[in-house]
Amino acid sequence: MDRSTLIGFLLIAALLFGFSYYNQPSEEELARRESQRQEQAEKQRREDLARREAEKQAKEEAGQDATISDSLRQVEWGEFAGNTGKPETFYTIENNKIRLTVSSRGGQIAKAELKEFTTNAKEPLFLFDKEKDGTCFSVTLLTQNDRVIETKDLDFEPVDYKPGLVDTDSATYTFRVKTSQGATLDYVYTLRQDDYMVGFEIKTEGMGNVLRRNVSDVQVKWTSKIKQQERSKKFEDRYARIYYKPASDDVEKMSPTSDDEEDLTTKVKWIAFKDQFFSSILIADEAMTSAKIRSKMIENDPVYLKKYDADINMPFDLQKEVAAGFHFYFGPNKFQTLKAYDKGVEGDEKLHLEEVIQLGWAIFGWINKYVIIPMFNFFSQYIGSMGIIILIMTIIIKLVIMPLTYKSYLSTAKMRVLKPQIEEINKKYQGQEKMQERQQATMALYREAGVNPMGGCLPMLLQMPVLFAMFTFFPAAIELRQQSFLWAEDLSSYDAIVSWDLQIPFVSSWFGNHLSLFCLLMTVTNIIYTYINSKTTETGQAQMPGMKAMMYLMPIMFLFIFNDYASGLSYYYFISTLFSILTTLIFRLSINEKKLLAKMKAYAKNPKKKSKSKWQMKLEEMQKRQQEMIRENAKQRAKRR
Repeated sequence: MDRSTLIGFLLIAALLFGFSYYNQPSEEELARRESQRQEQAEKQRREDLARREAEKQAKEEAGQDATISDSLRQVEWGEFAGNTGKPETFYTIENNKIRLTVSSRGGQIAKAELKEFTTNAKEPLFLFDKEKDGTCFSVTLLTQNDRVIETKDLDFEPVDYKPGLVDTDSATYTFRVKTSQGATLDYVYTLRQDDYMVGFEIKTEGMGNVLRRNVSDVQVKWTSKIKQQERSKKFEDRYARIYYKPASDDVEKMSPTSDDEEDLTTKVKWIAFKDQFFSSILIADEAMTSAKIRSKMIENDPVYLKKYDADINMPFDLQKEVAAGFHFYFGPNKFQTLKAYDKGVEGDEKLHLEEVIQLGWAIFGWINKYVIIPMFNFFSQYIGSMGIIILIMTIIIKLVIMPLTYKSYLSTAKMRVLKPQIEEINKKYQGQEKMQERQQATMALYREAGVNPMGGCLPMLLQMPVLFAMFTFFPAAIELRQQSFLWAEDLSSYDAIVSWDLQIPFVSSWFGNHLSLFCLLMTVTNIIYTYINSKTTETGQAQMPGMKAMMYLMPIMFLFIFNDYASGLSYYYFISTLFSILTTLIFRLSINEKKLLAKMKAYAKNPKKKSKSKWQMKLEEMQKRQQEMIRENAKQRAKRR
């Protein structure tokens, strides 16, 4: 290419670029075009919708069925064409605990009613209802000619259905799909007389010529919405979440406060769609090979809390025509009921269904499982009032820890009677620069008098696990549900004495639109106890600024935190605090501080071993480092001046 030709091409390119740039549409023109495009798309969408509605109405007026024709159905469904297009029929199977409604459309359980329970509005309690919430349980089938068949779209026929209660030890109900070649797909449900557990099997016969032979598992889709059953939606929402158990690991759970998703690539034994007090649990006889589970929050809905989805891969050997076995648990989250399913089961075969109940982690859960729950169940056998049971349990717990409480009070009393000496030390060693001397003199006084400054803290710390265990126990105890005591109609929910409909910023979102009486009483008694305790623990040592105000602020914060909680929990804390006030007053009357001071002086006169405890050595080392830092800071300030 010569020079003139190259220059010519460059000039042409420059002209084309300049022409394109000059004629490109402005931002206003682009916005106008986009608006026209969206209007055209919306117009087309409305026209298509109107056309479909008109076609549907025309078919209905002509008396035609809205379903596809038989020929088209044959093309779409193949061997399963005879199992589509029929009216949906419902069949009831029930025992003494549950009433299940099986739909012919998909052979799935469309409703699950717990016969022994009602909602907060005293209506029948349904865990789910397919017609209202879209609950779905479907198996995906792959045919040899590459059709994808969802069992939720097939019509099942009952084979050995017998209405009425289970009148034997157990009863079996079979719902069947039969292909044009005589192959069958069965859903088999098994109920016992007094059991929340439902056996479920997927059986096939002759499907080797219909379904793909090289498929080693099938996909199960399980979807359900969690309905509000209790008084407080916000509180119930905190306990509604998906739980699942890996085949060789501990039970795991998803977030209850936000949308969550888990892709489980290892084997899974069971998946639980859990509410606060009730669960639907799918348990695989042979562990699921993998699963993808999703939990989605449902905002601003007066009926539902969350939507749960599970896409599950299950082992399924079509060649051997071996049934895929499951169990459904439709029932209450009651510790003893769920724990009983592991009776006689060893090692890794245990289901641990009771882990769906939030009893706290580590030591808090252990206290609940091995102390609180057995004690609660024992008294429940003889006492009908849950309020009385909580009162008795509170007294027993306080009596058990009373030696620790007494030791804590005694340690505080020893420090309090030394208050005059402490004040003298504070006067003698005033100022920041003499802080180390002041601390050393204080520790020397305590050591001579036989006082351990930490003696009052350690017993209190040992009581904390019990307090936290009770905090997790009461909101999870279904035994308190709809149990009344005094003015509280339901010890598992709040006991409102005042309610209002006005939405108040901050107050409505954090406090709620009600005031709970037990929570208010708990707050008042905590303020009184804080006052008594502050007078009891005055030892003459300087407190951090604002510490006293913080002590009174905490009970006020409890009012906001616990106002929406279970009234049984607030009642327990109220009784417990009253007992603490009473024991503090008893200790104060029983301990003669003059005699205690004389005893401490006598102890100070006795010769002591010079050896120091590890705690004292660590404290003195910390004091030395602190003093060095103060001196270093003073030097730095002097240099800057």
